[in-house]
Amino acid sequence: METREQWLRLARAVLGGRDLPEFTTYDGIRIAPLYDSGDLPDRTPRLVRPVQRWDVRQRHAHPDPAVNREAILADLASGVTSIWLDRHESLDVQLAGVPLGRVPIAVPAAAGRALLDLAAAEGVALPGGDLGGDPHAPDIDLVRRCLAEQPAVRAVLVDATPYHDAGGADADELGCALAHAAAALRALTGAGVPIEDAFGQIAFRYAATDDQFLTIAKLRAARRLWARVAEACDISPSSAGSAGPVAQFQHAVTSSAMMTARDPWVNMLRTTVACFAAGAGGADAITVQPFDACLGLPDAFARRIARNTQSLLLEEAGVARVLDPAGGSPYVERLTEDLARTAWAWFQELEGGASAADRLAATRGRRDADIAHRRFPITGVSEFPNLAERLPVRPAGHGLAQAEDGHLPRVRFAEPYERLRAMADALPARPVVFLATIGPVAQHTARASFAANLFQAGGLATVTSGPGTDPEAIAEAYADSGTPVACLCSSDALYAEHAEAVATALRKAGAERIWLAGRGDFPGVDGTVNLASDALAVLRATFEDLGVRP
Repeated sequence: METREQWLRLARAVLGGRDLPEFTTYDGIRIAPLYDSGDLPDRTPRLVRPVQRWDVRQRHAHPDPAVNREAILADLASGVTSIWLDRHESLDVQLAGVPLGRVPIAVPAAAGRALLDLAAAEGVALPGGDLGGDPHAPDIDLVRRCLAEQPAVRAVLVDATPYHDAGGADADELGCALAHAAAALRALTGAGVPIEDAFGQIAFRYAATDDQFLTIAKLRAARRLWARVAEACDISPSSAGSAGPVAQFQHAVTSSAMMTARDPWVNMLRTTVACFAAGAGGADAITVQPFDACLGLPDAFARRIARNTQSLLLEEAGVARVLDPAGGSPYVERLTEDLARTAWAWFQELEGGASAADRLAATRGRRDADIAHRRFPITGVSEFPNLAERLPVRPAGHGLAQAEDGHLPRVRFAEPYERLRAMADALPARPVVFLATIGPVAQHTARASFAANLFQAGGLATVTSGPGTDPEAIAEAYADSGTPVACLCSSDALYAEHAEAVATALRKAGAERIWLAGRGDFPGVDGTVNLASDALAVLRATFEDLGVRP
């Protein structure tokens, strides 16, 4: 059996002697190229969801209660097992015909009493759900009513998704969630609620992203952190584990920040990976956001795809049949441990008065830089954009699940590119960048494709001069394009021979800005575009050159 060093030596040989790449998460956690049993933490407690199906929890946000009711009944007849209501108005209308005794329901805080009243009127015990209560100012009467009438329902919700939606990383989200949960415990026990009852009254909501392993590790780390809080409160670890009154109930929602309005069908892939990760990570309930959620209120087809994503993972893949499927993996166990430690340290800083907004802004800034430089690629937006796409039209409304928090911004990773695309689309004719393709096809195709992809990410069309090296012929083709912006595309060898002459001819033909795809300093060239470029800065400069302004 090969040792770690033998594996690394073999891998380096494949890479021509180069070192294997390492990565660092936005939390500062190192991701190594290889893990083995030596990376397993000394202590790996198994805090997992019992073997059972997770709740397939569909969100409903239509402003018309009657429309919501019809959608809810259709979902329940087609595989959904749990309901998440975004609106509190006319709860009796929205839930008419819903078997309350069999369907866990999550509601906004304003609808908590109404839900309990409905259950009391029907004389049923609710099988679960949460009432969305503020962890910093919980409704103590409602908590006591849940404990007395509906012990399966949690009155308080710790919603960590606003920290994710503000650009936070996974440990940022976990630490902030823990701070809110600690505040809830203090408020509840301060009002006389027994500590184990207080634990059982708190539900947690987390974002699940298409970074599969980080999502799995986040949910596993969250349970470990909650068990650590239980231990600090003198509650035995056994009752803080995978079952019992103080187990952490986790509702995972596929990330709003990762969703795109452009090429929205790619969202199906993103949410499938996120759903798998949430299930493998042990979430108790999962909401898959419909692929068209950025465009407005999802239609019936999009909701069907969202719920069927979960049905396939449950019924075909059997993800919920395996107890902690990632458990024992050296990579996942190390990542879980590192996330838990980083989040606990951040939680302690928050308890000491640290500013969440400052930390989130710093994390957001690092990710924004990666998005701009396309180190954080967004398929269909910053990579492989489709300028000819026809977007589906949806009614206006709160399609994305985004919790209200007036102190934090909301971001979607694709927005900077999508804003440029919208500006270009709004013009009578799409702006054009001319690609001066120097030499034969084999010499210029790679860099012409790179440049076209970059400019199209901002909604700019590209035209090419075709193969050839004659500066005058290239300039003549440029003149026909009617654009002030050109980009040279070829190999390094042909740049050395032809770049200056072609740039001079383009300038004489009226080019105001001349880019070069690649690297190097050539007379007449204003700047370069390459893998290290700030693509958003290049696009904004090009928009200025083209006279396109907001």
